[in-house]
Amino acid sequence: MKSLCAALLFAGLASAAVDGTVTNASSGKPQAGATVTLFQPTQQGPQFIDSVKTDAAGKFAITKEIPAGPPGPLLLQAVYGGVQYNKMLPPGRPTSGVEIPVYESSKKPGGAKVEQHMVLLEPGADGILQVSESYVFKNDGTTTWNDPDGGTMQFALPVAAGGKVEVNTTAPGGLAVRKAPDPGAKPNTFKLDFPIKPGESRVDLSWSMPFKTPGEFENKILIKGGLTRLVAPVGVTFTGDNLKSLGQEPRTKATIWGLEGDVIKMSVEGAGALNEAAGQSGAPGDSNGNGQPALTMNLPRLYGMVLGSADILTTAGAVKWVLGSVLGMLAIGFVILYRKGNPGKNAGSRG
Repeated sequence: MKSLCAALLFAGLASAAVDGTVTNASSGKPQAGATVTLFQPTQQGPQFIDSVKTDAAGKFAITKEIPAGPPGPLLLQAVYGGVQYNKMLPPGRPTSGVEIPVYESSKKPGGAKVEQHMVLLEPGADGILQVSESYVFKNDGTTTWNDPDGGTMQFALPVAAGGKVEVNTTAPGGLAVRKAPDPGAKPNTFKLDFPIKPGESRVDLSWSMPFKTPGEFENKILIKGGLTRLVAPVGVTFTGDNLKSLGQEPRTKATIWGLEGDVIKMSVEGAGALNEAAGQSGAPGDSNGNGQPALTMNLPRLYGMVLGSADILTTAGAVKWVLGSVLGMLAIGFVILYRKGNPGKNAGSRG
């Protein structure tokens, strides 16, 4: 009986069709001519099923048979204006009448801007400085900021970093996807081709460099936006003329500094790691019970299933798929998000 049920289930999967509508959320009208592709996640990576174009009414229908196999999600990808928009279909979710929103693209930021920029410095006793940066973009507009040539984000690294950096991007409602930056116009600068879609996106940088404490740390900020916050773990102190104290984060006891200007130039002394303090306290993201903000440490997840704008076929080979609640997760480092409250709200912002 169980074998019969399994056979019927797999047979159902094999004959399932996927159809729906692609809507241009910028105009509010159905989008004709968008390319919609269906992928099936497997242990060997996402398998291409079929690709079709939307008709004049924005409708699409993929009728090609989906190979039988264990229950798992499906991934729809609509490409419009050179940008990929992805829609996950979890197991059991209807595959008919699927709505996929897309947006007009512009090389101008429009409603997109950097809302938060956070930099965590963790000097180690081994003479290595670990640096984690998070840029949080907020796009309140109805167009996608897409500039493949100039990049939607530029950043610099100190010479001592040797140009080695790990970049992970998260599109609205998506999962972290590893991206490779391109060289910028000047030495030790980089640009990132990452469409900033309406909603909230995040870019996480992780890099390291030799560093002897006490010592001087200097770097430039190339993209202007909200107040830059510098985070010093317990045991580490910052001193600099353009630093403004924003107080101590109550849970991890980290010291938060606001940066005035677009050049980080300060003395760093001591050694410490924020994740050590976080691991000794409560769950990440909790407040301290009196309404004060908590500094959360998010462990980004890198998935073979691309939910950002990267090329799904090239990215998929980077990780192994694991069907279930977590697909191909790779832990790639801690990134800070000072998300509850805004202690630097009255400290102003650059630009």
